[in-house]
Amino acid sequence: MGRYRPPQPPASKYITPEGKQRLSEELDYLWRKRRPEVTKALAAAAAEGDRSENAEYIYRKKELREIDARVRHLRKRLDGIKVVDAIPDDTDKVYFGAWVELERDDGETVCYRIVGPDEFDPKQGYISMDSPMGRALLGKSLDDEFSLQLPEGERSFVIVDVRYQQQ
Repeated sequence: MGRYRPPQPPASKYITPEGKQRLSEELDYLWRKRRPEVTKALAAAAAEGDRSENAEYIYRKKELREIDARVRHLRKRLDGIKVVDAIPDDTDKVYFGAWVELERDDGETVCYRIVGPDEFDPKQGYISMDSPMGRALLGKSLDDEFSLQLPEGERSFVIVDVRYQQQ
């Protein structure tokens, strides 16, 4: 079996205002604070002499490449994203930015917020609109029932609550 992976479809270009703020802060930190620190450490390591056996030099070069790659990615994403900060007219339907409370078929309730692919965080309950659960939820209304194939098997869910304000 080869290592070829087919190209992934492009990620959605939507983001919440908070998500855009976080990405902008990360870009600013990497470019204005972290990169100059690494560059200074790299110059100091390069001044020590033989670079081929200098572990500090090799490590700093790798770290600088990773920072530059992340900066390029963030700049590209920030250029092409659309900030969604308006509440939709029909607040009983699930759209981008909604907090959705679901009741599973075993009676347990879970709460998710539909966000862009750059800001998902399972610990906070943020799921990407591109995820299977996110795609299944978009466009559904309050009290709609749907099934979804999960790793542990097929589960049924009922939408119990939809809201558009912060928790």
